[in-house]
Parts: sequence; C-alpha cells; structure tokens
Amino acid sequence: MRVAFAAESFLPQVNGVTNSVLRMLEHLQAQGHEALVLAPAAAGRVPKQYAGFPVVTLSSVGLPGYSDVRVNTAPRFMIDRTLADFRPDVVHLAAPFAIGYKAALSAARLNIPSVGIYQTEIATYATQYGFPALEPVFWYRLRQAHQLATLNFAPSTYARDQLMEQGIPRVGIWARGVDSVRFHPDKRDEELRREWAPNGEKIVGYMGRLAAEKRVQDLSAIADIPGIKLVIIGDGPSRAELEQQLPGAIFLGMKGGEELPRCLASFDLFVHTGELETFGQSIQEAEASGLPVIAPRRGGPIDLVKPSHNGWLYEPGRLDQLRGHVLDLVGDDFKRQAFGRTARANVEYRTWPFICGQLVEHYEEAIKMGVRIPRLTNSTR
Repeated sequence: MRVAFAAESFLPQVNGVTNSVLRMLEHLQAQGHEALVLAPAAAGRVPKQYAGFPVVTLSSVGLPGYSDVRVNTAPRFMIDRTLADFRPDVVHLAAPFAIGYKAALSAARLNIPSVGIYQTEIATYATQYGFPALEPVFWYRLRQAHQLATLNFAPSTYARDQLMEQGIPRVGIWARGVDSVRFHPDKRDEELRREWAPNGEKIVGYMGRLAAEKRVQDLSAIADIPGIKLVIIGDGPSRAELEQQLPGAIFLGMKGGEELPRCLASFDLFVHTGELETFGQSIQEAEASGLPVIAPRRGGPIDLVKPSHNGWLYEPGRLDQLRGHVLDLVGDDFKRQAFGRTARANVEYRTWPFICGQLVEHYEEAIKMGVRIPRLTNSTR
C-alpha cells in the first residue's frame, strides 16, 4: 500500500497530530508499505525523512496568537504534482484544515480515496484566543475538508457526535494507542518524589501544553489543599503567567525519553483541566502509568475516565467539583490506588501496533469504496 500523509503539524513540533502520524509511519514501515508526508514548513528544522519515508515541506504561516497552527500558503498545484508523482493508494488527512483541505481537493481531482482524521478542535480555539467571529468560518473549512474525504474518523464518541452535528458524513471512531511498556507504574521513582515533596506530600500532576485552551490556571482551585504538591510537565506561551498564578507549583518544562514516564509514574494523581480535548493522549499515558485521573466531563475524557472506577469527571467550569474530587482521592490511599490499578488495566491493551492496524483496515475500506464524492462545486473549490 502507498499512503500519502497531509499533516497540519509535524516535527519539530510535538503534539497529538504529530505523534499519531509518526506512529503510523513507523507501523507502515514495519509492515513493508510505502509512504510520503506533506508537512508545513516551520521555524524549526523539519526533517527531510522519517522512518525512511520522504517529507515534503510546504510554505506556511502561523495563525495570529497561535503560531503552532500553520496555515499552508503553497499553491495547490504543488500538492497536485506531488500526489500525482507519488501515486498513492490512499491519502491520510491528518487534522485537515489548510494543507489537508488542499490535499483533499487534490485527491478528489486525481480520483484518490482519502481518510480524514479529526484531531484538533481548532474552530473552538478561535474563541479561546479572542477571535469568536472566526469559529463559524473555521467550522466551514473543516466541513469542506471532511466532506471531501472518502471516510472520516474522530478519536472519541464526543468528537464523532460533534462532527455529525456539523453535517460531516461517513464518521467513525479511530482512537489512539499508548506505549504501555514505556508508560508503566514500575517507573515510579521514590528519590524523585522526595525531591519534589520532602515532607511526604501527595503529588498531584499535570502534563500538557501550557496555553490558554488547556485552562491550566484552573489548578489554582486545588493549589492550597494541605498536604499536596503540584507538579507540572510541559511548556508553552502561558508558562510565565502560570508560574505567577501557581507560585507553589514545580514547573518541570518539557520532558522526553525515559525521563517523561519516570516523572509521570512518580505522581499520585493526574489532573487534566483542558475542556477542548478531542481525545486526551496525556490522560491515557497517565492511566498507563497507574494514575487515577480527574478531568472535565467534555470531549475525549468522557471515553477515558470512568467515574468511581479509574477517576472522576467534573462539570466544565465547576472548580468546586474539581477540588472535591482531588480531596477525595488524596485523602483515601486505598481508593486512589485501586483507581490507579483499574486505570492501568483499562488501557494496557491499546498498543500502537493494534491501533495502527485498525487504521490500515480503514485505509483498505476506503480504497475499496473508491472516490464517491460529488462533483466539486464552487463552495468547495
């Protein structure tokens, strides 16, 4: 099989979109398939290849206030020519918006089936970053891209329903995998814990991007709970402001390699505050590390957190509920540890090879269906 990826995000930027594309490339390479990546040029150096597959960069600019989201500025004929030369069996549209939309148009024009993978609630981000008038515009573009795809997949039931409410057809669910060997409770480091919490405090952690849409400032609702220590993994544009708002927290910055799972497994409890998660990969990695999770009852966490089994969900904006759930779990060692064991058991089978194998089957389904897209109209050109 020959698969062309049109990725809205790629290395050196590391996020959920990039991560899932990298895992798919590794899987395709291991299974003897061929692939090519179309990716936005960025400030950092984009690799010329990954897993032995070529990476073609396209000119792009960052969205105002959110430079990590790249808007493709390359003419579509460049994408037409690249796809025509590569002759893929299927085009993987990774979080299609700019490059993905043009690639969807090219695929339809060239009669190549495509699979749209919804991953980022970019339309709602517009409101978070002070541009509410852009939200319906962004949804219009997302509809255009996904309506062109042969098949579409959302990462959670909430995201699937969201797409269907927007009139997007042919939507299924493709979740995400987790490396349950890399993220494991056995990597808990007691020496590291003593460094963070010399007085034996319970360690309540967060991992993710430090940006407005993640609502990390909501951790202030639990910062004064006696006997806990807040530890935050990640970086982003809001870090300086958050360090002022959470003066007692330990900010570790970005972590990678074996240091990341060691830090994560050394938490006692994981709190995720973002309300715009289509999936929540950091939640899944925390659960693989044996941690109970507290998260908002919106988006991907609804599928990942089962109240009274592996954590708690709170209503978005109800920080009193967030605080109550933290008090419940830090105050009950037996319950917290039982929730952590259940969390691990629920995700350890969701390996990336298993999840990637599912997507290859979806590719095959799209190829069998062929291109069943109506003739392009002015509204989609």
